[in-house]
Amino acid sequence: MSGAGRVEDLLRELAPQVLGALVRRYGQFDLCEDAVQEALLAAAVRWPRAGVPEHPRGWLVTVATRRMTDQVRAESARRRREETVAARTPAGALVAPGPDADLPSAADDTLTLLFLCCHPALSPASQVALTLRAVGGLTTAQVAAAFLVPEATMAQRISRAKQTIKAAGARFAPPPPEERANRLLVVLQVLYLVFNEGYAASSGPDLQRAELTAEAIRLARELHRLLPDDGEVAGLLALMLLTDARRPARTHPDGSLVPLASQDRSRWDAAAIAEGVALVTATLARAPIGPYQLQAAIAAVHDEAARAEDTDWPQILVLYELLERLAPSPVVTLNHAVALAMVRGPRAGLDLVATLDDDGRLAGHHRLDAVRAHLLELAGDPPAAREHYRAAARRTTSLPEQRYLEGRAGRLEP
Repeated sequence: MSGAGRVEDLLRELAPQVLGALVRRYGQFDLCEDAVQEALLAAAVRWPRAGVPEHPRGWLVTVATRRMTDQVRAESARRRREETVAARTPAGALVAPGPDADLPSAADDTLTLLFLCCHPALSPASQVALTLRAVGGLTTAQVAAAFLVPEATMAQRISRAKQTIKAAGARFAPPPPEERANRLLVVLQVLYLVFNEGYAASSGPDLQRAELTAEAIRLARELHRLLPDDGEVAGLLALMLLTDARRPARTHPDGSLVPLASQDRSRWDAAAIAEGVALVTATLARAPIGPYQLQAAIAAVHDEAARAEDTDWPQILVLYELLERLAPSPVVTLNHAVALAMVRGPRAGLDLVATLDDDGRLAGHHRLDAVRAHLLELAGDPPAAREHYRAAARRTTSLPEQRYLEGRAGRLEP
């Protein structure tokens, strides 16, 4: 890895620690977040050339504090806030960076920051954007590029998110004990959203975006380090590892999609599979069962099959039945229908898919047509399968999926 690459990795690791330290000390999340972004930019320019300082976290805190003070001084309407910041700034804090040990707990700050960025007052899209910028250390331009929107649009989204947090009166503190479980669930959902967008991009020319899956896995690892005894945190990390392990085999050289049953399994990441299996095995043995653990267990069954025809579909069916009872959703039902078809025949799967026809949550979604088309093809009804493949192709905004679905329809031409 190049020096610039090592610096970038270090900055992503330090970003939430530095922001947490500033917000803990000064409050004013919006001002602190802007200041930290400027400090990260300064480090990205300086460190590859001059070298990483002895105390990189302290260096960033010092520079970000200077930037924040400059911002406050530049706005006369915030003169009183400037005086408060100056009064609370320890002597010498703006002169030289201290050792990292002088700063608050990085682990506590990172976890608190995750909870803050996933505040329930924010929309899911805003939670994702703010988490990637504040906790992931990505610039606004990088977040915008990941989601294929203009930088100005993403800047407005992040700005509104920070203002929403401010208006909600959110403090930089762990949620009350009675809210912690629900808030942690939101954090897990946000990380899962980031991962899914990277693994199966919802739109655009590419099937997957490795930078997003890598960031989601990095943040999930950090969360697992902070909460090593939480079964669902371990389950989510295992699910990400087991799913991302297949990424090298998911596309042809031209970027077109390769379905799971046709993938060259020798190209799967054996180390990631081993780590994921170990994680889910350990957590299922000691923690209350949750939906992420069950999904990880399903992914493990797929990954441990040497060939597609060796897949233990009866075990997968049992796991989906458990998942549907524990965390029912139309997507779970669709996947359950595929497993049911593989065990009891395609007509059984089609009957289960039919129960979703009036579910408004899937209205216009291509996956309903895609699964029905697949099961109709297995059932020996090419005309109906062709019709639904084409309907699915019209509805997806992912170009690789669209080409794949159109290709399946074309192969069923009489």
